[in-house]
Amino acid sequence: MEPVKVALVGLGWWGSKIAATLEGNPRIRIARAVEVNQDIATQFADRYKIPVSAALEDALADPAIEAVLLVTPHSFHEQQIAQTVAAGKHVFCEKPLALTRAGAEQAVARCQQAGLVLGMGHERRFEPPIAAILTAAENGSLGRLLQIEANFSHDKFLKLDRANWRLKPDQAPAGGMTATGIHLTDLAVKLMGPARDVLVTCEQRASDLPSGDTMSAYVRFAGGGTAYISATLATPFFSRFAVFGTEGWIDVRDRAHVEAPDGWVVTTGMKDQPITVEEVKPAEPVVTNFEAFARAVRGEAAYPITGAEMVANIALLEAIVRGARSQRLEAVQGEGREAA
Repeated sequence: MEPVKVALVGLGWWGSKIAATLEGNPRIRIARAVEVNQDIATQFADRYKIPVSAALEDALADPAIEAVLLVTPHSFHEQQIAQTVAAGKHVFCEKPLALTRAGAEQAVARCQQAGLVLGMGHERRFEPPIAAILTAAENGSLGRLLQIEANFSHDKFLKLDRANWRLKPDQAPAGGMTATGIHLTDLAVKLMGPARDVLVTCEQRASDLPSGDTMSAYVRFAGGGTAYISATLATPFFSRFAVFGTEGWIDVRDRAHVEAPDGWVVTTGMKDQPITVEEVKPAEPVVTNFEAFARAVRGEAAYPITGAEMVANIALLEAIVRGARSQRLEAVQGEGREAA
């Protein structure tokens, strides 16, 4: 397969991670980039020997570019996806897809109507032990799913300049929700289906981060079952995802942040069997996700994150943001109405 030629839009912390991770990949190749900071753009152009411009329009006008990778502030995504689709390019968007359900619905509909692939930066799905959980849930090995417990926390943002967009309430509301929690809700929706309602606590307990640093959400799902999801921006790195079913449970703990993965510790308890603990070697889920996107662009396989799942995740995000402000139980909007 010829590598899919893409434009990388946004060369900050995560954009730089993506560029380094995809260098030399046989399935997807960064052929140009977009960055408004001239110093960063110059350094990137020198390092990777590809053209870098300040305007997305330049990349969209390049006939060699087949897809755009958006690593930009969250509130930019809707407009940038609309521009990209209008130019006939496939889209890979970093999370969250949008900040409202309506925005997510529009993004998904635009891509579907144009026959274009929409990929999402939910690399957690592609971590080997998480992928194994999804498979076990799908084939019934865990029985009926009952509950999810998950936490994804770090203190990386405490060192950021307070003018950084990642700390602004209009870009990143509800504490660590858009930075880390959104990955956990994606997995929860994948496993349990659309959410019904959510009760949120979001506090500024140990920092001056304007959106708060300690967020907890208790989610109830339309089809039954619950999830407890937490994201803290004022504690050293910690990541745990656990799912409980009638036939067994699986608990996955990361050894390091996905920017430099160092493997996982997986504890499993199945009915009438002894509890086991397994060490899983490091893998690069960011690459696996992009390769899945490239295969979908080439028509080899469907992209594994569906549009319906993307929309359901953002619907839950929107309710969590409301709940962080109200501190009350918030219904999750669904299909043009509040979920019953």
